[in-house]
Amino acid sequence: MSDRVDERDDGGLAVRLNPSVGGLDAAQWDALDPTGNPFTSHRFLALLEESGSVGTGTGWSPAPLTLGAKDGEILAALPAYLKGHSQGEYVFDHGWADAWQRAGGSYYPKLQISVPFTPATGPRVLAPDDATARTMLRAAEMLCENEGLSSAHATFIADEQIHIFEDAGWMIREDIQFHWTNRGYENFDEFLATLASRKRKAIRKERAKAQEGIRIESLTGEMIRPEHWDAFWLFYQDTGARKWGTPYLTREAFDLFGQEMANDVLLMLAYDDDVAVAGALNFIGPEALYGRYWGALVDKPFLHFELCYYRAIDEAIARGLSRVEAGAQGSHKLARGYEPVRTRSAHFIPHPGFRAAVADFLEREALGVGMEQEALQGLSPFRKGP
Repeated sequence: MSDRVDERDDGGLAVRLNPSVGGLDAAQWDALDPTGNPFTSHRFLALLEESGSVGTGTGWSPAPLTLGAKDGEILAALPAYLKGHSQGEYVFDHGWADAWQRAGGSYYPKLQISVPFTPATGPRVLAPDDATARTMLRAAEMLCENEGLSSAHATFIADEQIHIFEDAGWMIREDIQFHWTNRGYENFDEFLATLASRKRKAIRKERAKAQEGIRIESLTGEMIRPEHWDAFWLFYQDTGARKWGTPYLTREAFDLFGQEMANDVLLMLAYDDDVAVAGALNFIGPEALYGRYWGALVDKPFLHFELCYYRAIDEAIARGLSRVEAGAQGSHKLARGYEPVRTRSAHFIPHPGFRAAVADFLEREALGVGMEQEALQGLSPFRKGP
């Protein structure tokens, strides 16, 4: 596969397919994303490569596309991967893969423009303007067409970038997540006051029950020590084995989080006496707290809700963050004050017949998503009326 994807006439700029993010200039990469999203940062994506969480044998082959000047400066980029399966994406296209392969085609590899194993919204085109962003999407299209890839997919796109994909003619797919919104609350009790009385009482009971006999520590930066990662690795393995069969991240990834991103990490650990029995790992962004992983070695009622949802709200309020993104799926979050919001992905399929079939499916699916969001919103725990 050639490293040259596309070339423009203005000044000899070229789009290149690179073998890794880690091999690119970190400062230039990070300068392309003024939002400061932790997951599209050079250190996070390079860390996944360095730890072996992506790369050989994982089905995630790094394939970042960059627009470069003659002097090597990176002017735009796509965090992209060649995928040999559909695992770790949280936008499910297994049905598409089955249909393609029943028709005699090969769905894999496909091009995935995303952050591996991370269903958190963020920028997917790192570019200074829409025209340059469009050049990057056209390069992704050319890569699919020239190399015979079945498709390209950009997942969990930030709302402000959806129009770039729409203007390029990519098909938009919608889904629902549950996010908590900070409406200027001073503390958790002020948030509770906005809920219906029955919901307030239920949450207070859940928090009290979860905290019985348990000590909870919230750790970040230098507070996180190697023994904390040792404990959390056990929790992560347990959850990963039950949900995915094999955990996505390697043990080394957690050590690197501590070494490279400790100030962007919020680790909550629950202790029974001096023994860590459960934990939740969050990442701290400029505007949001992102809940990523949870695990426990004990079955204690409501401890999951306390660590993953209520403590996250506490921390978001204390840090002045606008929202908590608590990960994929989970309608049980609704009763805890998390509201249904649309998430969006974009899809490019070169084959006209397959593209038409997927477009028809997406149109019908979108109607269902809209009805589901409306129904969920009607179950909101917030007080109705004045």
